[in-house]
Amino acid sequence: MESGKKRRLRRIFRDDNRTVIVPMDHGVTVGPVVGLTNMQCIVDKLLLGGVDAVVINRGIAKTVDTGNAGLIIHLSGVTDRCPDPNNKVQICSVDDAIRLGADAVSVHVNVGAKQEAQMLSTMGKVACECDDYGMPLLAMMYPRGPNIKNPHAVDAVAHAARLGAELGADIIKTNYTGDAESFKEVVSSCPVPVIIAGGPKVETSRDALEMVYGSLKAGGAGLSIGRNVFQHKDPTKMVKALSALVHQKASVEEALKILGESK
Repeated sequence: MESGKKRRLRRIFRDDNRTVIVPMDHGVTVGPVVGLTNMQCIVDKLLLGGVDAVVINRGIAKTVDTGNAGLIIHLSGVTDRCPDPNNKVQICSVDDAIRLGADAVSVHVNVGAKQEAQMLSTMGKVACECDDYGMPLLAMMYPRGPNIKNPHAVDAVAHAARLGAELGADIIKTNYTGDAESFKEVVSSCPVPVIIAGGPKVETSRDALEMVYGSLKAGGAGLSIGRNVFQHKDPTKMVKALSALVHQKASVEEALKILGESK
């Protein structure tokens, strides 16, 4: 790997080659949801918790100070009001991200969607540009669309993860398969680091922490979790709890103590 990518990846991954990322690109898809009405406020809370990197859109990157956290600019988008909300299109360029001081860029591909071919074409072009500039590429690879019966099925998730790596991504974000044993199949068949998405808001903090713990046990490289962090009652403590799991190899019970939720 060329030195430019290595340097930038060190701003996202710690020395243990793991990372805690909080994506906050939701404003394009669903608008200013709870937790994301004041972007500087939530970023400040995440920084206090020790977040490693954040994912935001370029317009927000112009107005928010992300401190010492890695900056990942999201290049894909579509609103949930669109007739085909699974069709993610490119809304920002690698050049734009470089001008904004990004440490990485991210693209979203819905594997199995009607417009999958166009999304793959876009990702392929972005991957080539990233290689030209030494810019790391995070690929959000989700089994999603009419041909996907179960978006958490190990065969579908493994295919999506491997697809992203095959097209040139440096980091893969995808769904957790529900248990460590099956997720190990995803990680072992993907030649680049795999981190898990958080998905919809879970019922309890324990649910989120157990999901992360299982993914790490399977060999995952961390997480990129949004709603279950920025909509948590205490985002700062949630980041600290997640960081304890990821970087300190804490147990779920130890992480719950950080949240003040242990019994």
